[in-house]
Amino acid sequence: MYVIPLEEILAELRRLNANRVLIQSPEGLRREAEELASFLEDRGLEVTLYGEVNYGACDPADLEAKRLGCDALIHLGHSYMTLHLEVPTIFVPAFSRVDVIPSLKKNLEEIRKLGKKIALVTTAQHIHKLEDAKNFLETNGFEVVIGRGDSRVSWPGQVLGCNFSSARVKAEGILFIGSGYFHPLGVALATKKPTLAVNPHTGDAIWMAKEAERIIRRRWAQIAKAIDAKSFGVIVSTKKGQLRLAEAKRTLELLREHGKKARLIAMDHISYPQVEGFPFDAYVVVACPRVPIDDYENWGKPVLTPREVELLLGLTDEYKFDEILGAERREDEPLGIAVHGVGK
Repeated sequence: MYVIPLEEILAELRRLNANRVLIQSPEGLRREAEELASFLEDRGLEVTLYGEVNYGACDPADLEAKRLGCDALIHLGHSYMTLHLEVPTIFVPAFSRVDVIPSLKKNLEEIRKLGKKIALVTTAQHIHKLEDAKNFLETNGFEVVIGRGDSRVSWPGQVLGCNFSSARVKAEGILFIGSGYFHPLGVALATKKPTLAVNPHTGDAIWMAKEAERIIRRRWAQIAKAIDAKSFGVIVSTKKGQLRLAEAKRTLELLREHGKKARLIAMDHISYPQVEGFPFDAYVVVACPRVPIDDYENWGKPVLTPREVELLLGLTDEYKFDEILGAERREDEPLGIAVHGVGK
C-alpha cells in the first residue's frame, strides 16, 4: 500500500556508516517496518523495531536509539522536521500507492461547490500526487492554489495534525485529499473556510462544516466546565517537536494574573490517568492539539488548549484552533527535505 524506498534507505545508511539501526513506525506501518528490517538484516545490518506508539515527526525516538547503541534511526511515515537529534535520523514519508484522480473524478461536481478558486492540501502520504491533482482540477476549470506553509512542514500543500499554515491562502474553499477526519477538520477550524475532504482510498467526499461546528460546541462545553476552576495543571510536553515551554509559561502567567492557581507539569505521554492524583480542578495541554480535542472524554476534569484559556479568561471572544507553528518561509527559501531524509 505504501512505497518504502528500500535501496535509497540502505544507501543513506551506508553513507552514514551505520551498522545498528532502530526503526520507528506508526501502528499503520508495522508490516512495512518489519519488511524493511528484514531487507536491512539480509544486507548485514543489525536492526531493532521500536514498539512504542508514534505520534508523528514531532516524536522521534532518537534518544532511545542512542540508548540502545544504534548508529541511526529510521522514522517511517512522516516527513522531515527541523529538530536537534541525538543520532542521524532518516525520515521516510511512506508515500501511498493509490491514484488520487479517480476519487476526484467521482466527486467533481461536489468539488465545484467549493468555488472556482480552491486551495489544495494533503498529508505526507499523498504529497507526491498533489501536482497530478492540481493539473486535473485545472483542466476542469478550477484555479488551484497550493500554499507554501511555514518551516514546520516539508512541502507546499502539506498539512500536519498541528499545523495548517499551507491552507492559509486566498481561496474560496479548501480541498483536502486524504483519509481520516482530523486533518481536514483542523483545516476547517483553522481557516474557517468551506472544506471538503476527498478520500482517495474509498472515493468518499465529506464536508467538514457540521463536524467543525460539533467540535466547537464540545470545546465551549469544556470551557464552561472550567469556569469555576480555581487551580490548573499546565501540561508541557517533553517530546522534541511538541515542547512549547514559552507558551506554557505564558499560559501559566495568564492564569495567575487572573487569580488562578497554576502549576507547570512536564510529561512525555499525556493522558488523564497519569495526572489523576494531582489536586487540580482543570488542565491545560500545551502540546499536541489532538490530546484535548480527541481525548477529552477520557479526562475526568476539564482539559483546555492555550487558546481556550484566553476565552475562559475573557481575553478574546473568537474561537481559534490551537496550532504549533514554525517560522515563516522566505520567498527564496528552498522547500522539501534538506537533511536526514529520503523519498523527497
